[in-house]
Amino acid sequence: MVLKVFFPSCCSSADSGILIGRWISEQSSAVILAVVHFPFIPVQVKQYLGEVQRATKVSVSVLGSWSNSKQEKEESLSEFLEDLGTIFCHEPWIQISKEGDSKFWSCSSLQKHSKNPQEEEIILVYYDQRKVMLSHLHPPLDTAGQGAEDASKLSAIFDTVARSQVLFMTDRYDEGPIKLTHWQSDGVEASIIVELLKQASVPACMLLTFLLSLVSGICRSRMLKFWPLSFLWSKLSTCEQLGHRLQHLQVISSNKKAQNQSQLMRKANIFVSLLIDVALGILLMSWLYRKNRIGHLADTLIPVADHVAEELQDLLQWLMGAPAGLKMNRALDQVLGRFFLYHIHLWISYIHLLSPFIEMILWYVGLSACLGLTVALCILSDIIALLTFHIYCFYVYGARLYCLKIYGLSSLWRLFRGKKWNVLRQRVDSCSYDLDQLFIGTLLFTILLFLLPTTALYYLVFTLLRLLVVIVQGLIHLLVDLIDSLPLYSLILRLCRSYRLAAGVKFRVLEQQDGKPLRLLMQINPLSYGGVVQTYRLPTYSCYPRDSWASLCKKLFLGELIYPWKHKGDKQN
Repeated sequence: MVLKVFFPSCCSSADSGILIGRWISEQSSAVILAVVHFPFIPVQVKQYLGEVQRATKVSVSVLGSWSNSKQEKEESLSEFLEDLGTIFCHEPWIQISKEGDSKFWSCSSLQKHSKNPQEEEIILVYYDQRKVMLSHLHPPLDTAGQGAEDASKLSAIFDTVARSQVLFMTDRYDEGPIKLTHWQSDGVEASIIVELLKQASVPACMLLTFLLSLVSGICRSRMLKFWPLSFLWSKLSTCEQLGHRLQHLQVISSNKKAQNQSQLMRKANIFVSLLIDVALGILLMSWLYRKNRIGHLADTLIPVADHVAEELQDLLQWLMGAPAGLKMNRALDQVLGRFFLYHIHLWISYIHLLSPFIEMILWYVGLSACLGLTVALCILSDIIALLTFHIYCFYVYGARLYCLKIYGLSSLWRLFRGKKWNVLRQRVDSCSYDLDQLFIGTLLFTILLFLLPTTALYYLVFTLLRLLVVIVQGLIHLLVDLIDSLPLYSLILRLCRSYRLAAGVKFRVLEQQDGKPLRLLMQINPLSYGGVVQTYRLPTYSCYPRDSWASLCKKLFLGELIYPWKHKGDKQN
């Protein structure tokens, strides 16, 4: 039979005394939690252990004795430690001793009340009590009272240390009759700043919750459900980002305590993400308002818009001629070219009409950066959408015209084959046509077929321009999603305190000698950076098309519209 003793490395230099911890009979394992120093009164130790057991629901008891011969050199010490086994009845009684400066340890177990005592093989496992306590590898506290199935796992060791937090609140400076050595025996880890922030966070969260309830009530009001406001709310990415951040603030200011580690990490990741987002936004705002950069930006915006309009006019003039030597239908080519040139003329007039107010608009837009860098990026995406609205109109006109001709040609092609589309059954059925129907179908098919190259060329050019705008907006929203969803707190924790994000444990052999217990060191394996991102990634929404390449090519061929905004159902909860 193998006896496993988990010994905290912080107790290796403790004075001689008795070992208190938990005995896990299903594993034949003893988890040492602390060392009680001499002198002590056994009755007071039993009373103290009873209080700890009632507070933690962990069966804490005296498991054995600890002898550090460097501090105690009396020969009668070993006999006294053996006699303690009669006062604190526990089977087996574990005796661990350290021989001065020697690296060898002796560990034995006594079974005084057993009729057939058997010699046991002992494995002494060192563990870092602080890292095990903070690693959160143990199961949740509400499921810690399960039976032998959970006790047979290694997580029972972590669970024992985690639930014994009350035991670690007593340090060597307490005036009580019992002196302990554990990972906090030199003083309980605490921070005055953290405690003050905890006290101040309660009224701040109450005020924030009240303000957020007012804002969410306004957002849910019926006024925003009417057509113009509901349309703008669903199409503008700025409104979507503000709603997303509003949900984040509600999660942070919630009075509900986190039930498990994942909920706590989610709140911390959201809080750090908001802080960094707002800090970057304030830096952007301070940069914009220095040296009149907004005025320079407004002065360059109108010439850039005029230059884009001139380039589009040159492109349309090229399409109205013989583009790349192609023979186009001149009548349709002239109609489409003049139609699009008129739209560009309207667009230039619209831009010059707004030119006196552009600097003031940019000045107020720059103030929105205090809400966060993501809000400023979403506003930039919406501004790009507004400034390229004429390109979007060209794309819609070309796509609708091209789509009409494609579907008309496919329908007339079925007419030649003696088939038709059954709308009720959603399938192609056979059908007999008379001579007049075939004659008219042939004329229409010929007209559409010869007009298709001209329409397809306009559609191709404006689709490429539209895809260029969508790619720019997609890159902006990728950056927004990266800031929103990246678990920054978890990554910082993985970099600074990797043991807080434990994926498992590993054992390293310290000593292996005949006649001596096998000594192992238990080390915590942290999560990889990819595992941290995958485990603690925050949910977000998508403002750019999420179609596959095959679906996108199909849409382009059939002339279906490509929207830069999120589709219905893309939002992740």
